[in-house]
Amino acid sequence: MKIIRDLTEYHSTTPLALSLGMFDGVHLGHLSIINKLNEIAEKEHLESAILSFWPHPRKFLNPNDDVKMLNTLEEKLELLEKSGIKNIFLKTFDEEFRNLTGTEFCEQVLVDKLNVKHIIIGHDHTFGKNKSGNFELLKSLSNKLGFKVNQLEAVQTNDLNISSTKIRIALSEGRINDANKMLGYNYPLTGKVIHGKKLGRTIGYPTANIEVPINKLLPKKGAYIVEVYMDNQFYKGMLSIGTNPTIDDQNESLHTEVYILDFDQDIYDKDITIKFRDFLHNEIKFEGLEKLIEKLDEDKRLTEEYQF
Repeated sequence: MKIIRDLTEYHSTTPLALSLGMFDGVHLGHLSIINKLNEIAEKEHLESAILSFWPHPRKFLNPNDDVKMLNTLEEKLELLEKSGIKNIFLKTFDEEFRNLTGTEFCEQVLVDKLNVKHIIIGHDHTFGKNKSGNFELLKSLSNKLGFKVNQLEAVQTNDLNISSTKIRIALSEGRINDANKMLGYNYPLTGKVIHGKKLGRTIGYPTANIEVPINKLLPKKGAYIVEVYMDNQFYKGMLSIGTNPTIDDQNESLHTEVYILDFDQDIYDKDITIKFRDFLHNEIKFEGLEKLIEKLDEDKRLTEEYQF
């Protein structure tokens, strides 16, 4: 898979079948577009391609916007490569790009630079200044500019259209199973193990504190059953997202820490990957350590019994 980050002097010599968008999550809705894209590319002797943005355009429009993403860039590129896409154009959103009308975008970017011969667009996708570009515009320009265009309907699960927004909402409500169904895979988190206050080991539950990538969306505060991957090994784990109110009620900063079952090694500074499987319960402030330990024992039993 080729990754092209600078379009300034770029001109594709290869005719492309292309789709455009953030593709955040690379979920089942996105995969329906990608599968169609790959199918058309093979049939029409084109190469498949996606034009996306990094960072999110909202960061350009409002630098203070703390936008959280379903995927880090590394996760997104890995998922896109697995999907069979041949070319990824990663554009930085800027003032020049912001001011392109839908028609100018089609002429100057899709045709002149990228040599697009077939475009696939999602059911609700818009582009260009003031969202002036859409399926109708592409259709009206297709003959003049020499490309074909397809619009795909939304993919559904449980009678709901799949979208990145709906996945974010599911995660924010702790509905891990719903989010994973829409994604088509278990929601991941990869980060470095860092030093914490080491409070867990004082109650028999030593945890690995995870340094969360700055723009990565975390599910709601609470406890979760997770898969843990480290050095190509799988472990069962129970993960907490919260402020540890029982042990440290003066702390307001958010911690993400995982207790790994049947594990006792020094893993500081190692990268660890978590995959969320199920929600256990909301964050709880217990009356004392004894009640906390009782709940941890129960969480551990549920994690041990969980069918991974």
